[in-house]
Amino acid sequence: MNLRWKRKDLLGLRELSADEINFILETADAFKQVGTREIKKVPALRGKTLVNFFVEPSTRTRISFELAAFRLSADVINLSASTSSLTKGETLKDTARNLEALHADILVLRHSSAGAPQFLAQRLKASVINAGDGAHEHPTQALLDLYTIREKRGKITDLHVVIVGDILFSRVARSNIFGLVKLGARVTLVGPTTLVPREFEKLGVAVSHEIDNVLPEADVVNLLRIQHERQRKEYFPGLSEYTALFGLTKGRARLSRSTAPWLTAHKASFLTKSPTAWPCAWRFFISAEEFRAK
Repeated sequence: MNLRWKRKDLLGLRELSADEINFILETADAFKQVGTREIKKVPALRGKTLVNFFVEPSTRTRISFELAAFRLSADVINLSASTSSLTKGETLKDTARNLEALHADILVLRHSSAGAPQFLAQRLKASVINAGDGAHEHPTQALLDLYTIREKRGKITDLHVVIVGDILFSRVARSNIFGLVKLGARVTLVGPTTLVPREFEKLGVAVSHEIDNVLPEADVVNLLRIQHERQRKEYFPGLSEYTALFGLTKGRARLSRSTAPWLTAHKASFLTKSPTAWPCAWRFFISAEEFRAK
């Protein structure tokens, strides 16, 4: 692909073109090979300083960014809200400008407030990467999902991707929707009416509240967790009812195509880790056929 990356920041997939998304995925193909070498390092970011500024807690995403930066030869500084001057009343902008004054080149920001990365990107010369902002977007997680789908299915165009779970509060779901639709996939969102309102149809996707009707037609199923930390009230009676109505059980695995990959953000005993090397949280993958055999 004859394309040069011209953006200073990576804030979301909504603003990217299909060509830009494909450019990132194809660049990741080369980066993935670095993880298989005896010496897992290339000089792409030598002399650059990357700051992981995680105002919202994270384990997998922060470690993944740190590992990716090390493998690209960057110098890495990790900063959390509890160890920064935010606890003394310093503003987010002032903290970021102090980091820039120390010649930080890249700021990876995770924040509980939607729009925080955009706010800093407009005010800083340093590049800003959105590692998740509120319920808005999580572009690098979605890029990993797109990469994994393309790796397992060989393409994204014309695939039917079903996203199950808490869509209302999920930044991952929003970024996935933007990326999948731009790359030509057909997307169906599934969950209870309180977490998957019809309003999402305006984004060019279908909405269903009957998972058993959708699974037989799915090429890929992406399972999202319930975002309890962002919910202000109860959106369904209980986990047992939610599991009965929307859980990906062995019974529902029989409804799925045997080759349909199931993706989840959280490791469980029956899941196998995807080998994709990506600067974001790990994803885990299993086919419906493998799940039925467990």
